Parts: sequence; structure tokens; C-alpha cells
Amino acid sequence: MGYGDVGCFGATQYNTPNIDRLAATGMRFTNFYVAQAVSSASRAGLLTGCYSNRVGISGALMPYDSIGINADEELIPELLSPRGYRNAIVGKWHLGHHYQFLPLQNGFQEYFGLPYSNDMWPVDYDGKPATKDKSPGKLRYPPLPLIKGNEKIKVIETLEDQAQLTTLYTEYAVDFINRNKKNPFFLYLAHSMTHVPLAVSDKFKGKSKQGLFGDVVMEIDWSVSEIMKALQKNGLSENTLVIFTSDNGPWLNFGNHAGSAGGLREGKGCSWEGGQRVPCIMSWPARIPSGEICNNIASTIDLLPTFSAITGSALPVKKIDGVNILSLLEGNFDANPRDIFYYFYRKNSLENVRKGQWKLVLPHTFRSYEGNMPGNDGWPGKTSYLKTDYALYDIRRDPGERYDVKELYPAVVDDLKKFADEMRQDLGDENYNMPGVNSRKPGSIKKQN
Repeated sequence: MGYGDVGCFGATQYNTPNIDRLAATGMRFTNFYVAQAVSSASRAGLLTGCYSNRVGISGALMPYDSIGINADEELIPELLSPRGYRNAIVGKWHLGHHYQFLPLQNGFQEYFGLPYSNDMWPVDYDGKPATKDKSPGKLRYPPLPLIKGNEKIKVIETLEDQAQLTTLYTEYAVDFINRNKKNPFFLYLAHSMTHVPLAVSDKFKGKSKQGLFGDVVMEIDWSVSEIMKALQKNGLSENTLVIFTSDNGPWLNFGNHAGSAGGLREGKGCSWEGGQRVPCIMSWPARIPSGEICNNIASTIDLLPTFSAITGSALPVKKIDGVNILSLLEGNFDANPRDIFYYFYRKNSLENVRKGQWKLVLPHTFRSYEGNMPGNDGWPGKTSYLKTDYALYDIRRDPGERYDVKELYPAVVDDLKKFADEMRQDLGDENYNMPGVNSRKPGSIKKQN
């Protein structure tokens, strides 16, 4: 789901009234970033408060990988549990599918969902079983399991099965709220949609003028409505912080099954703005002023320390990268808790530094969708791999990153290079063959012969 895929961020040809209502009663963030523009790395950043390469998670973990989130990392639910919180994840996990990496072994008391991406299954793009001749890579994937707790309860075999996921997740989430109305809770609802392959229930099929992608977003908007109704019914709506955001930008080479970056450059899988800047809305009527727009830089890695400040929970013992943005939620935009953000990709590639309105692009190779014919109706198009040298963009005037102004502002370039050098000393940079002195290893299991 890209920056332009929600009504209040500019989506067209479908409506998202319930998500938009969150923005009207809360705060819309216009410069909100994920840790990396890819699934596992992004989710690791959200739950640990760290740049994902600090905790050893990069890319998208595969069903045949032997690594996952390290048990030594302190995740959001592990910090909240001592304060009496009940913690549940519903939907996509993607931080390791082996038993020791699953949510119940990492602070959550409840889990219902898929262990990784919904396209990691032995089914082709057209919904038919994968074949050796047509899609041999898909044959590497095992059957896609739906898990409750630590147990597989069903195999997701068809697109019709996937069409039920948004409803199933929503029903479980609502039930969790109903069961925990008398104690504090942390509910992490991570919808599998709008990740391809797209699938939607009959109640929203054909409802959008934008086709299947729009149908799917409308169903997610319905899910938001059901969550908000459950909070209202249980008298929890005033004092519950609700956050709506995405894990990365749109997978643009899927064409009409992809979202929109809303005019930002590129999409998922790179560190241009379209890959890492995502829509974000936060609503908390008791604390957040209604109808506010926050233009300050903030990130998913800032959620953990902010939750700690709100709940009085201890911060992790090990170093984190997030900052407490509670002052922004309260409308104090002059506080500006985060002025600098580092854009990482791949295993440990430092690719950009942003400070205030300025973004310095560092030399790196990137995946590009622009200039290629996109795919259609569920099939991917081609991507290119290009190289960029140093470039400087004034993000306030040029959020699409079209006009390199490094020759006009050499002092700004030098300033941002110093910040990049400081971060390389901390976390390293594979572009310079520098290991991170403060990076940590993921959890791992021994591969069986």
C-alpha cells in the first residue's frame, strides 16, 4: 500500500471513509517512513524500534530460510506485558516461520495469521498450481499455512481461500477486543492484503472503479470500521491509540494490481521516497488533537519508544534507533524529536540520509520500475537495476526527487556526508565493505540434512 492509496492521501476511484475518519479525528503524518521498503525488514524495525540491519533482519525471509528474529531482542509486546497488557498479532508475521521465531515465543499471547507473505506458495500468478515449466521458482515454496497459536489449522490453497483472509483477520481482531475490554491490550493487525496475489470477498468484489486493487482497499477500510465499532461498543474509543500505516510502498511492476506512490519516486524494494514513505494516521481522541497534520519526520521505529513513554514501560536494554514522538501526537510540532533519518536497504546498504528538508542520496545500485512496462491482472512486469551517484534533493519542494541540487548547496552535502560517516561507524555499510560494530545477529536454527 503506497503513499497515495488512501482517500485522505489522494486515492481516486474508490473511497476509504473509515480510514479518512481516523484522520479527521486524529493526526495525518506526511513524512512517515518505514525502516526498509521490504516486508521482513520493515516489520523487524516496527517491533524492535531499530533499523532492521541492527537486529540482523534484511529483505523478505523465505519459507526455506533458517533465520528469524533473535529471542534476545525485546519486542513491543515484551515491554508491555509487565504493565499488564494482553498482546495479539493477527495477520502476517514474517519474522521467521520456525517454532522459536513465531509470535508466541516472542511476547505475544495470541497469534492468528500467515507466517510469511501470501505469495510464498506453490501457486502461479493466475491462481493455478505452479508447474516446473512455467514457474519453477514457485515450486520451492511449501503449502501456505494459516496458523493459530503455534499450530497450523488450515492450508491456504486457492485464491478463493485468500479472499477470506481480510474477513477472518477482522473477525478475530474484533473478538480479541471484546475479550479484553477490561484490561489494556496491544493488537497488531497486519493484513496480508494489499500484497499480491490480490483477493477480495464477495461483499466487495467489483465495487471499485479501480478494479481489484480498489476492491481490496475498500475491504481494508471496512475492516477499520469494524475495529472502531468494537472499540466504541466496549467504551474504549476515547482512550485507545489507533495507528494505520503500511509496511512499504507499492509493488509497481504489478501494474493494475499495484498501488500508487502518490507522485513519489519509485516504489517497494528501493530507498527512493516511493519505497519508504508510507501513509500514516494516528487517532487517540483523549490525547491527539483532531484534524491535525504533522509534517515532521517520523518512522515506525519510533513507535516502540513512544509506547514505552505512554505506558511507563522500560525501554530495551540494547541500543535502539527509535525516538519518542509523543510530543508530536500532542501537537507540539516545534519539539521535532526526529530531525535525521537513515535509509537502508539490502543487507546493510546505507543509501540516503535525510535531515530536515534535505535528502542526500549516496552512491548505490537500486531496483527501478520506472521506464518499464508494468504487468497486468496479477502478472509482474520487468524491473531494471540502475546506479546512482551522489544527489541532493529538497524534499519540501521536490518530494518526487526529480531535481538534483547538490551543486547549489555544497555545504548541505558536506553536512549530510558527515552524518553518513557517523552512521557507518555504528552500523557499517556494505557499499564500503564496512561491518557494523553495533549490529546484532538474527536468531538461527541448524539446517537439517
